[in-house]
Amino acid sequence: MFTIEHEFDATVITLVDEGDDPRDYLQEDITIQSFEECVVVEQLDDQTDIVQHVTFSHAQLRELAAALDLPEGVYRLRQVTRK
Repeated sequence: MFTIEHEFDATVITLVDEGDDPRDYLQEDITIQSFEECVVVEQLDDQTDIVQHVTFSHAQLRELAAALDLPEGVYRLRQVTRK
């Protein structure tokens, strides 16, 4: 399950890990905050009770999205100019 909220300066997406099987190892919610200049991913570390966060540039996020569907290797994304 996930939620999407539009705030004044960011779009906030929350990913909720849910499952019915008690053997599932469920993770804490992940919050993704998309700002004009960057994207911040946060998750509570349940062992330390500290929220961990990672900040991506939008270019890094595009590369991550592309990498999810590619085989092992080294890649560079090219910008395509549209006419």
